[in-house]
Amino acid sequence: MNLNRRTFLKVCGTAGAASLAGRSAEAARTNTADSTAAMLVDTTKCVGCRACEAACSEANGLPAPAMSGQDSVFNTRRTTDTNTFTVVNCYSTPSEGEPVFAKKQCMHCDEPACASACLVKALEKTPEGPVIYHQDRCIGCRYCMVACPFGIPKFQYESALPYIRKCIFCYSRQSAGQLPACAQVCPTGALTFGKRKDMLELAKTRIYQHPDDYVHHVYGEEEAGGTGWLYISKLPFEKLDFPTNVGNRAYPDLTWPFLAGVPVVLTLWPPFLMGLYELAGGRKEPGQSDPTRGKENNHAASN
Repeated sequence: MNLNRRTFLKVCGTAGAASLAGRSAEAARTNTADSTAAMLVDTTKCVGCRACEAACSEANGLPAPAMSGQDSVFNTRRTTDTNTFTVVNCYSTPSEGEPVFAKKQCMHCDEPACASACLVKALEKTPEGPVIYHQDRCIGCRYCMVACPFGIPKFQYESALPYIRKCIFCYSRQSAGQLPACAQVCPTGALTFGKRKDMLELAKTRIYQHPDDYVHHVYGEEEAGGTGWLYISKLPFEKLDFPTNVGNRAYPDLTWPFLAGVPVVLTLWPPFLMGLYELAGGRKEPGQSDPTRGKENNHAASN
């Protein structure tokens, strides 16, 4: 390959521009989170029946949760796993009176860190709101697990063909005009499904009308840049094991400096090395003489 200095710089410039173009397009994206699907969880209305757990398992083809010995389930704090996309835990102290129950699942962030960290777009934030998973694209890097501030994506370590597993907000049911399975079966109105803007208005209205019954904060309104699942509670959220140190900035803004290096390494570094190789003389063709060889022979003859 014949590569001069000007061609080399042109190749590098083109590759660099291509890597930056993707970021420019991403920065121009319009935030339409207010119109996406959301769920309001009012923990003051949850009675810990765990009907949402059973409905979630059925809708996703997961093993049914153990429903016998209901009270004993709440003796330990549970988390989601590859066969359990949602869990209900019990939180209370003697001075706080009645127990408080809180449901946990994927938060379906407005700008999800998991999708931002995924190099192959196996995780996707849909225009409707749910963050879904494409297992046919997944390469098993598990960057999504590291990136998620809520610790939600789980990896099937026990499987010979492992995938990432998490709640996808009943995306197929939503697409068919149905409620998410958990909201469909909730008997107390603890789960309310609708547009995010409407759910925020409802949450703030309840807090305004009953100021003594709620902490004056909607969890998920701003956390991690905003989430599709919103919570109101009479207990401080740190007492419900919600992370309160996630900040209000969207996580893709934080992961971009690292991820920007990926296209640079893939597109810019190879031509850069190739250019250095060519400028240094490159590989000699068979039979090509060494330009220094004659000089060495002449020097020997003169001696």
